[in-house]
Amino acid sequence: MLYKEKRTYPRIFGLERERIGLWGRARLAIQKFNTKVWYQLVSFKAEDDLTFMNFGYAPHDTAGAALELAPSEECNRLPTQLYNRVIGATDLRGKDVLEVGSGRGGGSAFLHRHFRPRSMTGVDFCSRAVAFCRRRHGHSTLSFKRGDAEKLPFPAASFDAVVNVESCHCYLSVERFLEQVVRVLREGGHFLFADVGPRPYILALREQLGRCGLSIVEEEDITSNVVRALGITSERNTESIQEQVPPGLRSTFRNFSGVEGSPVFGALSTGEWLYVRFLLEKT
Repeated sequence: MLYKEKRTYPRIFGLERERIGLWGRARLAIQKFNTKVWYQLVSFKAEDDLTFMNFGYAPHDTAGAALELAPSEECNRLPTQLYNRVIGATDLRGKDVLEVGSGRGGGSAFLHRHFRPRSMTGVDFCSRAVAFCRRRHGHSTLSFKRGDAEKLPFPAASFDAVVNVESCHCYLSVERFLEQVVRVLREGGHFLFADVGPRPYILALREQLGRCGLSIVEEEDITSNVVRALGITSERNTESIQEQVPPGLRSTFRNFSGVEGSPVFGALSTGEWLYVRFLLEKT
């Protein structure tokens, strides 16, 4: 869940090795519970055609070759393009791939169709989302499992690639999450990662990625591309929220969706928030 108040992010991110008291642990437990309830609510309200929950990616230069999608995929072109940008030139054919924070499953399903991994596994802590994904996207080599990003339910060295898109800012400990990523990756495996948040959070996140035991191969600020995508989808998302969401929750959903006029859209537009992607390798 995205928070506009910047002080929330240090609380999520900065508690890695610090000792915290009983009240601090209680606040963390409440925060994690509230995040879980929020995503259960989103999953409950969502229609079956909602399979992506990321902000999307819109290239500024449209002269190059466009991502080829089937007609049924065109309605999700912008969020699909974000996944395509995060994967980049990484070859996933014949690999075992894990997506942590798979949400409504659209990203995992896209990777499964277009990148031809040997197996594709999505893990999410929202039980409603996992049940939806199993019903909507089920395939013999595409599976979904409930689990916590900070305690992944897989043996060591289980995957050739781990994908994490626009999810890490929800975790209580980035360090524990990264330790899990390193643990489940095989030697030579790749971590394909993107996240959004206040500039201090992103800068601290970059430092932690640099010392997690993986080598940073690529990094890119894609904030302007994400803002462009949000501008394209803003009117449609605003109309959907107006039609489907109770009045008392509309402002929260507008901020969650990053529509024009929301605090999140404003923060991204001014550079107060950043959206970045990384490719890391286990060597």
